[in-house]
Amino acid sequence: MICRSALSRGSKLALGRQGARGFAAAASPKASYEPTTIAGVKVASRDDNGPTTRLAVVAKAGTRYEPRPGLTVGLEEFAYKSTNKRSALRITREAELLGGQLTAYHTREALVLQASFLREDLPYFTELLAEVVSETRYTTHEFHEEVKDIIHLKQAKVDASAVALDAAHAAAFHTGLGAPLYPTPSTPIDSYLNEHAVADFAAAAYCKSNIAVVADGASEHGLQKWIEPFFKSVPAQGPLSLNTTASKYHGGEQRISAIGQNSVVIAFPGASLGASSPETAVLASLLGGESTIKWSPGFSLLSQAAAPGAQARTTNYAYSDAGLLAIQINGQSTAVKKTAEAAVKALKSVAESGVSQEVLVKAIAKAKFTLLSGSEVAGVGIVHAGANLIHGGSPLNVAETVKAFESVTGDKLKAAAKALLEGKASVASVGDLHVLPFAEDLGLLV
Repeated sequence: MICRSALSRGSKLALGRQGARGFAAAASPKASYEPTTIAGVKVASRDDNGPTTRLAVVAKAGTRYEPRPGLTVGLEEFAYKSTNKRSALRITREAELLGGQLTAYHTREALVLQASFLREDLPYFTELLAEVVSETRYTTHEFHEEVKDIIHLKQAKVDASAVALDAAHAAAFHTGLGAPLYPTPSTPIDSYLNEHAVADFAAAAYCKSNIAVVADGASEHGLQKWIEPFFKSVPAQGPLSLNTTASKYHGGEQRISAIGQNSVVIAFPGASLGASSPETAVLASLLGGESTIKWSPGFSLLSQAAAPGAQARTTNYAYSDAGLLAIQINGQSTAVKKTAEAAVKALKSVAESGVSQEVLVKAIAKAKFTLLSGSEVAGVGIVHAGANLIHGGSPLNVAETVKAFESVTGDKLKAAAKALLEGKASVASVGDLHVLPFAEDLGLLV
């Protein structure tokens, strides 16, 4: 805890004012998403009665499930193109007239079609998303004139950090979650991707058993009123089944030569979606990498250990049946090498000696903030809620998860770090391989 005698007079006054207002009100997290089922469609919603709404269809169509490379991005780029009822131009004009925003993006497990709009326009955008899911035409001319070219442009922008993270996933999981998040420039997607293949993938993914509707800023009554008629045409099951083979962690090492950019990822088994593993989140905050305080290196172990010319960050990538706790380091080759060595040294120090109570308190507080701020961001909260639903789980209970962080002790953190180092790591290096270290050089098992 903070020692009040060490606080300045101004800080004491600030704490006093906070106490007068009541800490409980300030610490109350934003409401969690409430799950339900409407006309066979899994739905999660929360409503703060604000003037705007975010509505999304989250489909089990991430890269993990694509039978061929590029199908997920192909399906993403076909979003809001011509349907049986509307042209792409009409969709664009109508959305603009209503002041709405339409986006589509994907993760390794989910494809998200999201609309943000004024609250009173819920009927129009509910109908539009249902129409995109069930009545997109997947025309040949749109594929060749728009979709294909956009995919090639985005392929060219894949950088070393993205390649390294994909390589670490491939070493960890091989297939499924090991598939790249975006096709690299060397991926021969033209031999796999066409409008017919995308349409077949859409038919398998866009069915009631594989989608969830998530709303932030809409009442359950409003959703009940409009989802039932508009999603009636969405089939209960697809004509083809998705590959839902369970993930298996393997571990290993991949090294890819590249010019100009350098990136190293050191990864271990992490916490999956819905898993009760507060130690993983606190350990990720403890390792950190990027300072949250201007003009300060920060308290995290990696922010203090990073060599000049390198940037590091630690993230737990949570999936439905697995997780990957990854330390990613980008920058100049020599700086990346030194920082990678320092990162492993820092993790070993936690496993051997633990951390001080002050540092533990900071790490727990940072883990709380990361979770709470993420739940307030519409995109992050929607993806997590939808991903849980489409994989048979329930949306994250934010209040319970935050409370679980309080149970993390120095001994638990020490045991978690020790368990990671005793198991197999997944290490990926991209860049100047003459300089970048091998996993064995770092003292890791692969």
